Amino acid sequence: MITAIFDLDGTIADTIEDLADAVNYGLRQLDLPEHNIESYKLFVGNGAMKLCYRALPDDKKDMTETLHNLFAEYYNVHYLDKTKLYEGIKNTLDTLAANGVTLAIATNKPQDAARKIIEKLLPDVPFTKVLGGCDDRPKKPNPPVIEEILSELPKDNTVYMIGDSNVDIQTAKNCGLISIGCLWGFRGKAELEAEGADFLAETSSDIENIILR
Repeated sequence: MITAIFDLDGTIADTIEDLADAVNYGLRQLDLPEHNIESYKLFVGNGAMKLCYRALPDDKKDMTETLHNLFAEYYNVHYLDKTKLYEGIKNTLDTLAANGVTLAIATNKPQDAARKIIEKLLPDVPFTKVLGGCDDRPKKPNPPVIEEILSELPKDNTVYMIGDSNVDIQTAKNCGLISIGCLWGFRGKAELEAEGADFLAETSSDIENIILR
């Protein structure tokens, strides 16, 4: 059996503009400086609360929860304004599924938002689970989200973790999975190589070739 667990932001979908717009909305309400897209690519990866923390000036970190509430208020309405699938990813998911690969998503994005995005953009892809960040489960790179996905699957299972950041590679290491780093995402080749990704994918079809080889 083969299982492919995908990250969402920066791996399956380009979500960065909607995330940036939502945080910048909150920063404007608080009369604080906004950030550009490139900055947000470094802020994301560890969940919405950490995203908001990183966006705040050093002397305003105590406003993280307030900013997070404003972020959520905006993002819950505008999460699909600019978000789109990466080129070829739908075909890759379909190909993997057609070849018997079990598919799942493990993201630090809030779970409700993650499931809404998948329902809208990939309604016919047979993910066994779509798990995101929630209050009662530690976020990646901690193992619980992966353990929950694998708990209902056979033990005889070759498992890949596919993502675009060091968090995903760390998650794979912590759980004994094979890691595939996606070069089209938010962080880039240098970070993925430095973290020790087992494989690097320049295009989504590379994921197929690695898993189905």
